[in-house]
Amino acid sequence: MKLDYHIHTDYSDDSWYPMEKVVQDAINLGLNEICFTDHVDYGVKIDWTDKGTPRIHEGKEIRNVDYEKYFAEIEDLKNKYSGKINIKSGLEFGVQSHTIDKYEKLLKKYSMDFILLSIHQVRDMEFWTGEFQKGRTDEECYDEYYGEMLNVVKNFKGYSCLAHMDLIRRYLDKEVDMFEYNRDIIKEILERTIRDGKGLEFNTSNVRYKVNGLTPSIKILELYKELGGEIITIGSDSHKEEDLGFGVDRAKEQLKEIGFKYFCTFANMIPKFHKL
Repeated sequence: MKLDYHIHTDYSDDSWYPMEKVVQDAINLGLNEICFTDHVDYGVKIDWTDKGTPRIHEGKEIRNVDYEKYFAEIEDLKNKYSGKINIKSGLEFGVQSHTIDKYEKLLKKYSMDFILLSIHQVRDMEFWTGEFQKGRTDEECYDEYYGEMLNVVKNFKGYSCLAHMDLIRRYLDKEVDMFEYNRDIIKEILERTIRDGKGLEFNTSNVRYKVNGLTPSIKILELYKELGGEIITIGSDSHKEEDLGFGVDRAKEQLKEIGFKYFCTFANMIPKFHKL
């Protein structure tokens, strides 16, 4: 089975990849199943129904997903390409402690197959702009990043898997794995995740972001397995055509080398296990 469970389209503010083109490309690549996971980042982005002026980046309004259009197009594509590929609906939630209530309201309004939980910002400070890292040592960044993640997983249960768990490394020293420095809090986060029946994502974007190692690191993956974690999804985190489906087959081999026996797909937020 070939799949990709982390895909962005032009419904995300940082992608210009049309949803139907993604489906057509996925079929041409021989993918059997894909899940759309476009961005929702309350605190730094507003909804299309919100009043107020959104930020503009490269001529594009910075907003969350246009939910009505998004889910309607997914349903249309499911029908149009039925028998050629399985299409699942999802979102990537960039949750912060002070925005949890907004995601809980969103979950009451829409049903989905799969939700990635990411920490993209802390106290509304972005990583990709360098705002969060400014004036902080790498250690201080890791402390606050994982502290926020722990607080979120303690207080928010509406997700399927933790996405790119050590994402902050992408914006710090990519050559250094700070696992040992962060081991205790990572362990606490993973224990909570497992206890809540949630999973972990293997994100293949480490290659294009030139991170030295896997995302999350092999030590995080090994610890997750050691603690009894079994729910693993695989995603490219693609935003454009050349990244779709990247590294999925290799990811399966790497998971087998670590000792995992299964990877997962999702339907109605319930994991289905497939042999590696």
